[in-house]
Amino acid sequence: MRLVIDGDGSPVKDEVVELGRKYDLPVLIVTSVDHFTTKEYPDFLTFIYVDKGADGADYRIVKEIKENDMVITQDYGLASLLLGKKVRIFHHNGKEYLPETIDSLLTQRYIGGQMRKAGKRTKGPKPFTKADREHFTKILTKVLEESIK
Repeated sequence: MRLVIDGDGSPVKDEVVELGRKYDLPVLIVTSVDHFTTKEYPDFLTFIYVDKGADGADYRIVKEIKENDMVITQDYGLASLLLGKKVRIFHHNGKEYLPETIDSLLTQRYIGGQMRKAGKRTKGPKPFTKADREHFTKILTKVLEESIK
């Protein structure tokens, strides 16, 4: 089992890395070269950098994913591609993507895109707070505890 992060724009990278350390799990962050860092990281953390582009990180995650991995992404499209691969997928708000809910999420995303294309304003995401981080960490900790038993 690995913790895999869709790194472009993920607000919970540090929390996932800390959980990887706590549970002795490898962590993989897939992100575009725009987010390249020379910062030192522990050996259990691996970065894969992909070219700039709309879905480069998503396609690489699909290629790299292994059964029993846990993926953290806010991308509904990526989540839909991964659902059949025997992995668990979580949004950074702590909600798990499930086969029975993914269609409605994709529909909402499509409608929002159509509205923006037509010039209408849609609400963006609320700022990610410390309480949001704590909520995510609590949920993923519980899932990891249950999975490692």
